Amino acid sequence: MPVTSVFPQLEALLPRINKPIQYVGGELNAQVKDWDSVEVHWALMYPDAYEVGLPNQGIMILYEVLNERADALAERTYAVWPDLAGLMREHGVPQFTVDAHRPVIDFDVLGISFATELGYTNMIEALDLAGIPLHTKDRNNEPLVIAGGHAAFNPEPIADFVDAAVLGDGEQVVGDITDVVKAWKGDGEPDGRLGLLSRMAKVDGVYVPRFYDVDYLPDGRIRRVTTNQSAVPYRVGKRTTMDLDEWPYPKQPLVPLAETVHERMSVEIFRGCTRGCRFCQAGMITRPVRERSITGIGEMVDAGLKASGYEEVGLLSLSSADHSEIGEIAKGLADRYEGTNTSLSLPSTRVDAFNVTLANELSRNGRRSGLTFAPEGGSERLRKVINKMVSKEDLIRTVSTAYANGWRQVKLYFMCGLPTETDEDVLEIADMAREVIKAGRAASGHKDIRCTVSIGGFVPKPHTPFQWAAQADHETIDRRLKLLRTAINSDRSVGRAIGVRYHDGKPGIVEGLLSRGDRRIGAVIEQVWRDGGRFDGWNEHFSYDRWMGACAEVLPAYGLDVDWFTTRERTEHEVLPWDHLDSGLDKEWLWADWQDALSEQEQDDCRWTPCFDCGVCPGMGTDIQIGPTGVRLLPLTPVATGS
Repeated sequence: MPVTSVFPQLEALLPRINKPIQYVGGELNAQVKDWDSVEVHWALMYPDAYEVGLPNQGIMILYEVLNERADALAERTYAVWPDLAGLMREHGVPQFTVDAHRPVIDFDVLGISFATELGYTNMIEALDLAGIPLHTKDRNNEPLVIAGGHAAFNPEPIADFVDAAVLGDGEQVVGDITDVVKAWKGDGEPDGRLGLLSRMAKVDGVYVPRFYDVDYLPDGRIRRVTTNQSAVPYRVGKRTTMDLDEWPYPKQPLVPLAETVHERMSVEIFRGCTRGCRFCQAGMITRPVRERSITGIGEMVDAGLKASGYEEVGLLSLSSADHSEIGEIAKGLADRYEGTNTSLSLPSTRVDAFNVTLANELSRNGRRSGLTFAPEGGSERLRKVINKMVSKEDLIRTVSTAYANGWRQVKLYFMCGLPTETDEDVLEIADMAREVIKAGRAASGHKDIRCTVSIGGFVPKPHTPFQWAAQADHETIDRRLKLLRTAINSDRSVGRAIGVRYHDGKPGIVEGLLSRGDRRIGAVIEQVWRDGGRFDGWNEHFSYDRWMGACAEVLPAYGLDVDWFTTRERTEHEVLPWDHLDSGLDKEWLWADWQDALSEQEQDDCRWTPCFDCGVCPGMGTDIQIGPTGVRLLPLTPVATGS
């Protein structure tokens, strides 16, 4: 039967809140399908505000993939700001989708994509607003709650709240899940929710936490994880979409009505990374490298621009300048759109992958925004530890070339609190920034150049060589950042040209608790939410004291505290909460790379060298896919919009 829109009730509340436009829907390329014409209904959630969630590439892709199916529909929902959430509770308006304003509780599946663990309290808030019982064990006919995204590679802290988690790429697995739900409904819903979850657990890449039991040792460590159903796998492997050209999504990018964090059309030019930065979870869990072809990229850019009206195209990946044909891609697109208002951009560029020819092609239409580089570690010694093989000389030479060719702004990204880091390592960031300014002034002949140093606290992540590392406490992070600020400001001749942006160490401790936590952390997350925790990724809403208070309330019952989960170094044979979830990387290889890090040994990029046996390709039946192909991007005509 048709599902009623809640918009009439919602509309009366909108004049009473900030930014009501984010809840009204109707964006360019949004879709509303007839409810009764399909068998399976998906609500897709990015657990943050509309302005952050709408540009999310993953949600956009799944939205289109599902809506292209004749038997399914997908609508979007985002985290609701506290001003509206209070009114919704007061007036009985449930969590809704922005497309047709249908109640989320009426859908078959609620899929939530977590880019960061700090979205967990927003998930619980959405479940509560929707009227979905918070705990999986209390649900009957409500939607299946399925987690995805990078944080889903350790979903144990939210195991009580999610019915399932998807590991890896989503394009194909959402189709498999749709087929399972459709077949189960068509069969008369045998064995109820448990029957559906049993079928779901047989889908490659889908993990159902309730079918796994965790036993603990007296000291709090995990003794073992065992299955409690005979038909489920002992280890759940990730899904990998191999031929990206077969999945040219999004074809029709959503164009927001309200201002969002990214005002551009984005094309993912390749997926995966084998640079081997030891801190980088995204690079580890998305292996192998799979490149889109030049022609595939060109077709996506053309179709996306026509469908959206955007004037900027972001060429996205974890390390975009590493595409084997990036020079040809940039030149081909610059040729195609020369004389138009269309500009091209790359996210952060590796120092050793940057060249002026590439940068000039990207800025050919006259838009020279700042360049961003990520040395990550302040000293050469520390960069060996993290496997970021960039020397100070490389960086100075690269930025000098950029300044000499007309750039005036360079942003450098670093981390603080990395394994083996000392005060001296961090203070070398100040030396590097000063040298960048001096070299830039010499190369450009101008004094009006800027360098912004942006620093984030390091958080150890699952499925990386640093998953065993002790996290630095927030006092250490804050003390080192204070030393750094003092060092930068001590040289007045260049200090004013250097901007410093940083986050204090406290949010990183909470992120570390959630990233390497186990099922016992679920009660902490719920308590934080009950104490008012929402939007923990936003400085103005985050409360360290609230999190520590919840930990003090929950963890002593287990004989544990926050430090046990964060600043404690793990041993080689400890059972980690995510060991039964397979990213393809051999645990032995990760441990060996951790030992190499402690010995300051670097690891090559296997794209250009023989395989070093991380385990992904043979274990997952996948392979690295890179060019060069020799294909050129032909310009489309007419191109220029001038007279």
